[in-house]
Amino acid sequence: MTGSFNIALLLTSLLIVAIVLLIMARYRKHCKKKILRRNRETWSIGIYEGKSPLELSPPKGITNPVLTAKDVSDISARFVADPFMIKNNTGYHLFFEVLNNKRNMGEIAYAFSHNGLQWEYRKVILKERFHLSYPHIFMADGEYYMIPECMGSGGIQLYRATHFPDDWQHRATLIKGKDRFAPTVDPSIIHYHNRWYLFSYAGKSKNLHLFTADTIIGPWKEHPKSPVVRNSPHFARPGGRVILYNGAIYRYAQDEIPNYGTKVWAFKVTELTEKSYCEELASEEPVVQPGHEYWNKDGMHTIDPHQRESGEWFALVDGFTIKQQTPKR
Repeated sequence: MTGSFNIALLLTSLLIVAIVLLIMARYRKHCKKKILRRNRETWSIGIYEGKSPLELSPPKGITNPVLTAKDVSDISARFVADPFMIKNNTGYHLFFEVLNNKRNMGEIAYAFSHNGLQWEYRKVILKERFHLSYPHIFMADGEYYMIPECMGSGGIQLYRATHFPDDWQHRATLIKGKDRFAPTVDPSIIHYHNRWYLFSYAGKSKNLHLFTADTIIGPWKEHPKSPVVRNSPHFARPGGRVILYNGAIYRYAQDEIPNYGTKVWAFKVTELTEKSYCEELASEEPVVQPGHEYWNKDGMHTIDPHQRESGEWFALVDGFTIKQQTPKR
């Protein structure tokens, strides 16, 4: 009886070990595939325009992309992506992720334009020991602030410009979280009816979380309706600046199906208070999707829309193409 029990226990242990090894092998294969794909991705930044921030298309008279890795002059760059722009009386100021080839890590770079169409690359303005991307820039109380994605830092970090546009200092940690279930991805903020609201994505659960605070520094608390989108690789991950348009709030969501960064949808927030939240899909068609040019034929995933004095809209967008692998001989 004891011998049979020991054999059964041994077989069970061997089965568990085999299952664990299989899971580990599949995970390593997944990670390797993800790294190989990332190394083949070429992201660039372009301009779209339209009559509204919900209907955007490639403009006539502008050659896209307007900014690529080849424009980066102070580091060896693999790509540029995640554009966020702000305009003041000196011109148009663009902040974006640049992937540093040497560090294999994202940094925040800066470009300038007099008209919002032709851009001059300047330099990297923020780098950390962790990966930086999605540099959501905005103004509050007359100060320039930035909330970049930096999930490797252990939370959502707020930076303030001590000398705009090229000197930034860490101001506060708004939300803490270290694991993949933490909602620290692509934080997107809006000030509405005297309150701050912050959307952020949890990569593991595919949930969109919502936080709120009286002041930009906080304290921040999770909204009672959060997560406001659950288990959705289609609609949960933020895809650009949250905006006010015709009296309503609109948020953009990047679609991760069938692949990361495929297209961007718009959602109209129909109700937002300290205690309530409702939204609806703004259109049955995505705002941007894979295009017909080399720079965005495989996908687009960030929109930063702005209205011109004429009433027309334009947006800084990004797109990517995947380099084809050379067949082995």
